[in-house]
Amino acid sequence: MRSSIPTVPFQTTLHVRDHCLCLYVQRAARVLARRFDEALRPHGLTNEQFSLLMSLNRPEPPVIGAVAKLLGTDRTTLTAALKPLVREGLAVVTPDPDDKRARRISLTAAGHARLLAALPVWHAQHGALEAMLGDPDAQTLRAGRETLAAWPGGAPDQKQPEDTP
Repeated sequence: MRSSIPTVPFQTTLHVRDHCLCLYVQRAARVLARRFDEALRPHGLTNEQFSLLMSLNRPEPPVIGAVAKLLGTDRTTLTAALKPLVREGLAVVTPDPDDKRARRISLTAAGHARLLAALPVWHAQHGALEAMLGDPDAQTLRAGRETLAAWPGGAPDQKQPEDTP
């Protein structure tokens, strides 16, 4: 006997599987993350840590909120991600001299050295990815990224001065 509980038709499941942009972006992000994690491992970094260190590479140390906005995360998640980098001596968090409630994050000399050592790996991986995609596809992905970032509730506008590394 069939249950009288309403169910989603299997055909809908197949439609979502074949059309869901969120699913495909998540899958692609996981593949890219694993690839960059593996490449950066000899330098003692994950792709997330590389991006975080790169976001700190600025003329003036940014406040935590600006870095969180740039990376599309919240302050709590950023603070947790910073802890191992601070423990390893790659970054330091200090009070803002003008606003003691705010915290600024700086790369240390060791952080700059680690970032500099890992940068050729990033260039190689990124170059291989661009070569695989080809110019039109890479440009299309960048345009799509900007469109998604502008979607209400999406990532912050990357072009704002306070977010520019």
